Amino acid sequence: QVQLVESGGGHVEPGGSLRLSCTTSGFGFPYYAIYWFRQAPGKEREGVSCISSSHGSTYYRDSVKGRFTISRDNAKTTVYLQMNSLEPEDTAVYYCATDLAVSGNCNDDANPYYWGQGTQVTVSS
Repeated sequence: QVQLVESGGGHVEPGGSLRLSCTTSGFGFPYYAIYWFRQAPGKEREGVSCISSSHGSTYYRDSVKGRFTISRDNAKTTVYLQMNSLEPEDTAVYYCATDLAVSGNCNDDANPYYWGQGTQVTVSS
């Protein structure tokens, strides 16, 4: 059974950092792209970042470029999202997800099928 579980969220002041983890099981992790999405209250869920399978390609939405870094540890079947210089606008529930695309590539119009439960990130003074 495919499973993704996020952790690492919490409350930080503006300028602070958090490291989110997405632990996975039940599928051939090294072969698939993993996405981070987020959803703020009253807003649509939006893509934050993606990392491809062994190809190593990454994707970030413009608003987080230079502040967030996505990485993966295939041996641990875990994806991380290091978030630095956090801003109030980053406040949201963060989800990891995968669409199990055979290519293993990131798609900017991806519609992932498998999702974690989400972890809350709150950035405020």
